[in-house]
Amino acid sequence: MALWFCYLKTDWITIRKPELTDIPFVFSLPDHNCVMITAANNIAQQGGVLPGMRLADAKAILPSIEVLEDKPAREEKLLKSIAEWCIRYTPLVALNLPDGLLLNITGCTHLWGNEAGYVADIISRFKSKGYVVKAAVADTIGTAWALSRYTENYCIVEPKQQRAALCNLPPAALRLDAVTIEKLDKLGFLNIESVLKIPLKELRRRFGGDLILRILQALGDVEEYLKLIKEPEPYQERLHTPELIKTRTGIDIAVQKLLKKICERLTAEGNGVRTAILSTYRTDGKIQHLTIGTNKATYDLAHLFKLFELRLSDIKPGMGIELFVLQIPKIDKVDIKQQAIWKGKINVDDNGIIQLLDKVAGKIGIQAIYRYLPQENYWPERAIKNSQNIKDIKQTPWRTDLKRPVNLLKYPQPIQVSAPIPDYAPMLFRYKGEVHHVKRSDGPERIEREWWLDEGEHRDYYIVEDQNGYRYWIFRSGHYDKATPEWYLHGHFA
Repeated sequence: MALWFCYLKTDWITIRKPELTDIPFVFSLPDHNCVMITAANNIAQQGGVLPGMRLADAKAILPSIEVLEDKPAREEKLLKSIAEWCIRYTPLVALNLPDGLLLNITGCTHLWGNEAGYVADIISRFKSKGYVVKAAVADTIGTAWALSRYTENYCIVEPKQQRAALCNLPPAALRLDAVTIEKLDKLGFLNIESVLKIPLKELRRRFGGDLILRILQALGDVEEYLKLIKEPEPYQERLHTPELIKTRTGIDIAVQKLLKKICERLTAEGNGVRTAILSTYRTDGKIQHLTIGTNKATYDLAHLFKLFELRLSDIKPGMGIELFVLQIPKIDKVDIKQQAIWKGKINVDDNGIIQLLDKVAGKIGIQAIYRYLPQENYWPERAIKNSQNIKDIKQTPWRTDLKRPVNLLKYPQPIQVSAPIPDYAPMLFRYKGEVHHVKRSDGPERIEREWWLDEGEHRDYYIVEDQNGYRYWIFRSGHYDKATPEWYLHGHFA
């Protein structure tokens, strides 16, 4: 289906400024040494002012005309926003600059009864918003484009009837450049039928290959493809509601239906959800999105619904939701494991743990969850790594022969220390303005810097306990014979 917005920019500004409804006005932009009209409303065009005309000429024809300043690429921005709105009718929408859209409506029209009901609903919706729009449906882009612009009312062409539908239209309906249209007009080609009577070989010799290409595209002999504004996800389900959804119960039911369809397909293919996006389309044009993520691929419908349920209160139905779309942009293979008769020790592969992590991520965000694995490094900062994938397994065992703090600070924090002798454990230390009196200490443990990775001093670590029973991991950087030894706090024990 081709949609043509007859007065795209002027309708858009009239919706926002109703005082412009009954007066002639235009948009203008400077072009080299003159100012050109880029758009004119219906009243201005009836008075003889047309887009592409010089502003000075337009004022001479219609002195009372109102002039508004245009912006470059405004048409594209407007069409993109309208195209996103049109996704409620089909997931396959493309821009047709400067004032149209192209929609692949295959398999969509039955939701509105038939093609006539589908087209009538779109036109009436745009009309109610304030846009003058014309539409046409055909097997090819070229034919739909031509009929949307060169017929009075919307037109639906029967399958394989492009030639008959095009015959009485002027040659300009073939999307030709101005030079070719002028040549055809001078030679007396008043309609497309007269052009089609000439052998293609003769047309190519006289007018070049562009005319032939446009003819073959319009007739369906050469395939033409849409450049979609948004490629649909391979895993996507849509739910059009016969009545507008305004309640939380209705939203819950819609999400469960979409999840059921997606999970049935994923189960059959052995895949599971890692990321899911729910989009709701309201009658007022507002689109709302909700995104959930899982730590491990799953097609468990109940678990996925619980993740959405945590945030469904963010969906505001307004005057009503007419379309729900569920997209799965990220999937993984599901590990199918034999179920044990007796459950053993719980680990990260346990579904209960996975589901708990997903719920926590849904409430406070995935960025708040950390999982650490050991690395083969002596230097404390490099001895662990943050794992983003629940499937990752440790390549080396955790070191248990020496005590290590539960909470290792990202960066060692400088502290002020008092020690009886330079090479002895401190008696007290000050951290963030608070004095800690050391009651017990253990150490030192010397950790040499990995010279093949970076240069610097070694560290002498001590485990110390203060007057309140809290234990800390502190170290002295370098040898104790420095004039002012540097001390740091690097971690907290449980």
